[in-house]
Amino acid sequence: MTTTRSVSLAGWRLLQRFGKLLSSQGVLIILLSLAVFASFRYETFLTPLNLMNIMRQNSMLALVALGMTVVILSEGIDLSVGSLAALGGVVAAMLAGQGSFVAIACGIASTALLGAVNGLLVSRARLQPFVVTLFTASAARGLALSLTQERSIAISSTASGLVWLGRGFISWFPVPVLIVALLYFATWFILYRSRLGLHIFAIGNNEEASRLMGVNPNRVKLVVYTFSGLLSGLAGVVLAGRLGAAQPVAGFGWETDAIAATVMGGTFLSGGQGSVFPTLIGVLLLGMMYNLLNLEGTITPWWQLVLRGALLLLVVLFQKRIAQKR
Repeated sequence: MTTTRSVSLAGWRLLQRFGKLLSSQGVLIILLSLAVFASFRYETFLTPLNLMNIMRQNSMLALVALGMTVVILSEGIDLSVGSLAALGGVVAAMLAGQGSFVAIACGIASTALLGAVNGLLVSRARLQPFVVTLFTASAARGLALSLTQERSIAISSTASGLVWLGRGFISWFPVPVLIVALLYFATWFILYRSRLGLHIFAIGNNEEASRLMGVNPNRVKLVVYTFSGLLSGLAGVVLAGRLGAAQPVAGFGWETDAIAATVMGGTFLSGGQGSVFPTLIGVLLLGMMYNLLNLEGTITPWWQLVLRGALLLLVVLFQKRIAQKR
């Protein structure tokens, strides 16, 4: 009897530990499990070419999701990231004849400026982030369509650096993947090793309490929304360089994917809790799922949009249950 109780208790403790592991590292476990399944079902999945394509194709989303994570940590939301990416790519392509540096700098600066406008309207005008960024999304998309007259803009051959940013390699590593790695490490350092990072978490947890502790929430919000706009522009520039042209309709649906990757990585929509590297795992999980759907070949892109929305809903519901238990 004693032995049976000991075995049952040990089994229960094992289940509890597995439950804690799943709640903290669930997205990583799902990613690895999906990779194992795909390696048996699809012969081409584990080929270096396919794995490299997954990383390169999702490097732009990784940049956008990084900015989204920082904004959500401050208890905000940014629905303009996809439109800003399109605008950044358009500006860079239109200025490509002036040289790569001018094209890249202006493409990123234009969206960083709009991100700063988001931050000012949210912090100074006290408007809801949902409303502000929805307006910016509409304005940026309209501006991109107007500048291009609804056509793609080819990148001038003189802007070889811009093309290299999207297609180039350093040794065996694609340049966009290296950019993602550097920015994620830099952002992690800022969040956990700097006063700014402490302030971001503070206003995400309780803005009024952080104000009483001497934190300036308005300044922090301005920084995080500008940062999100900057990364969106960089993502658009990288995408334009990879395609060799800028498309005013680029970035469609990136808002949903960025939020889904952020939430799947454990960042709470209520703010104040989360990290950046789990967001990157969430991006890879989304990229792998879409890659498997393409390899399967039986689900149209339109139904993939339906699955994308359903996945986000399920993740939010799961996150809400975890928050209630806590």
